[in-house]
Parts: sequence; C-alpha cells; structure tokens
Amino acid sequence: MSTSAAVQTRIGRYSLLQAELPGQGLVSLGVLLEDPERDELHLRLRRDLETLASEEDLEVLSALADDLSRKAREMGADSLLRYCEETLSGAIRVTDRESVMVEHFGRALDRLYRRHVQSNVLEFRTHLPRYSLRVAAGKFLENEEIAEQGWVETPQGLRLTPDMFVAQIEGHSMEPLIPNGSLCVFRGGVAGSRQGRLVLVEDLDTTGNNRYTVKRYRSEKSAGEGGWKHERIRLESLNPDYPSWDLDPEEEKYRIIAEFISVLG
Repeated sequence: MSTSAAVQTRIGRYSLLQAELPGQGLVSLGVLLEDPERDELHLRLRRDLETLASEEDLEVLSALADDLSRKAREMGADSLLRYCEETLSGAIRVTDRESVMVEHFGRALDRLYRRHVQSNVLEFRTHLPRYSLRVAAGKFLENEEIAEQGWVETPQGLRLTPDMFVAQIEGHSMEPLIPNGSLCVFRGGVAGSRQGRLVLVEDLDTTGNNRYTVKRYRSEKSAGEGGWKHERIRLESLNPDYPSWDLDPEEEKYRIIAEFISVLG
C-alpha cells in the first residue's frame, strides 16, 4: 500500500519585485514565479500598500499587478522577466531569478510569498489567525478565549470573516487535494447542510494530533414521525489508500469543528 498519492514536480524560477520607498527603504512587494515549460507568469503582490506608500505612489504600485499580468500574456513570462532585469534598476526592480522545484504553481507561489514578503497585518481583511487544531476546537466548539499563533496572509479573492482561521493539516488521507503538512483555511461552525462538504473532525476517543482529521461528509436521511432522521453518516478519505468509515448517528464519539475552505500551501 502506498502512503501518499503520487506528486509530479517540475522546475520553476522566481524573482522578488522590490521598491525603494521614502521612509521605508528597499521593500519586497511580491513574488514573480515563472513556469518555464509553459512560459507563464504567476504573481502575487502585497495588499497592504496603503500602509507603505504615499497617495501618489499608491496609484502606481496598485497598477503593477494588472500591468505585469497583461505584459506577461503579451510577451511571455521569460521575455517580460528579461526585460525587467535589464531595464528596472531605480525605484522599482526585480531580483535575479532563482530555481525552485514546484509541484503546484499556486501553492508554491503562496509559500514563496510567505517566506520572502513581510506584509503588515490587516486583521480579517488580508490576514487570518493561525491556531493549532486543539486550540481551534476549544475556540469554536467550547467558546474559549484564546491567543492566536500569529496571523497568516491569504490570497486575494478570498472573502474573510471573523469565524475563519488557518491551521496545519498532517497526513495523507486527503491527498492530492490537501497535501501532507498544508496550511489550510477553515470556517468555524458548519451552517446548513454538511452534505458533500469537507469538514474538520475531532475524534473524542483519541489523543494527540491523531485526534483531528479532515474528511468528506456524506449522510443518508429518511423521513419519520419526528421529521428527518439520519440513517447513515459516512466520513470519506479522498486518498483511496486510506480508510473511510461510517458513524453511528446516535453516537457522540465525533464532532464537527469547522468547514474546510482552501489550501494555502
């Protein structure tokens, strides 16, 4: 039996986009990740520019992402990066490209961004609190007031709310969707039907990190005198090498902590 789903990797190349800002010095604005095989550019720029730049500079910096994306589509990633390397040397510049092994360009971009860009925390606007799974269970199921382990910036386009958090997931049972060791976004509480959703589950009969797992929730119901009743609840692994299991609807061995939203990397 294999322990994880096969993952293919290929070589990418990345640069840091930097700017010399008044009163700030040299600041990393984001990451440019090139897929040489497809000549495509993946980029992620910071979203806290309002805390760094003057109104005049903010207008220019805010347009960078769209401008670079458009030129990459027109010129190709390699031509654009060579042009930037050869011509940008003043207030805005790029670093020399470095090679990196990539299994998924979106996730690799997020990891490189977190490693090289130190943005300012805008709580529940650009960043979410990070919790251990044990702490998350206490906060969202037992209403404990707890301290976060720091704040993690999320990608643009993810609408953040105060009931969301980041936690690290260990294990291979949900690969390839959730790789072992991934930072993931969750929403505390699962409103409405859980059918087909990925949920963070706590096994109350187990101790340690094995107490928590992510599974796909499936249920079968039947109508009775008192309304709808669960006939079967199943927690499914996505990786076929790992077991799924049925729950006794009357048993209180498991409890649902949160709903899985996305992988950060």
